[in-house]
Amino acid sequence: MLGTSTAVRPLSQADLDQVVTVLDRAPQLDVFVGSRVHASGLAPSRLAGELWGYFEEERLRSMCYSGANLVPVGATAPAARTFADLALRRGRRCSSIVGPADAVLTMWDLLRPEWGPAREVRACQPVMALATAPAVAPDPLVRRVRPDELDQLLPAAIAMFTEEVGVSPNGTDGGVYYRARLSELVRAGRAFARFEDGEIVFKAEVGAVTPHACQVQGVWVRPDRRGEGLSVGGMAAVAGFALREIAPTVSLYVNDFNTAARGAYRRVGFTEVGRFATVMF
Repeated sequence: MLGTSTAVRPLSQADLDQVVTVLDRAPQLDVFVGSRVHASGLAPSRLAGELWGYFEEERLRSMCYSGANLVPVGATAPAARTFADLALRRGRRCSSIVGPADAVLTMWDLLRPEWGPAREVRACQPVMALATAPAVAPDPLVRRVRPDELDQLLPAAIAMFTEEVGVSPNGTDGGVYYRARLSELVRAGRAFARFEDGEIVFKAEVGAVTPHACQVQGVWVRPDRRGEGLSVGGMAAVAGFALREIAPTVSLYVNDFNTAARGAYRRVGFTEVGRFATVMF
């Protein structure tokens, strides 16, 4: 009996229809890559990376985005191993591997001998989603951040990123790129916060967006205000804005050890739809 014919290659604009078909299998999970594809149409100058395709019998089955992050999409175990082999041959160019846990951990098992050790491996990060009105009342004080409030948002965003990832987002450029990205989200109306006396006590952004879903990121409550329930009403407000004006489903992923955040999201109405893993360098 003949075996299945497989191949892996970079994808181009000619593959767009097949790429969208793969993304539409799990739109709540593959928001990041979906946002890149929908924004760029796979035009190389706009994709900010490369998209690899794994084919079986000439049909696209799995993908992997290779850019600042390495992100498998719908990757079967054979596809994940193939993507890891390709990544090894090209050399590490990413700061993390992130995506569905099985695929990420399969890839990391093969990449670890040459790319390791990782700075941190988070092997279980529940992906949660909401497609109906929040189950609790939104905080009426949470609103969109205005462009003239970027200087107030930036310290909160840096604090959140540093606390969550373990390193400052300012990097080697002194924070120029991070500030520009945050400014882009503010101008797009996708940064939200609760201000008190001119200072932010809760904030979150909607990062990646596709026609089917959007992904909340950067959820943060000022340390001295934690335990007051600000994240519950705040997330209800952000989810409400997003569902009405951005996408029909809101998703996020959270560390399994962050029981307080997971509990807050469940109170808002988010339910678990999958598991991610992240390997950070």
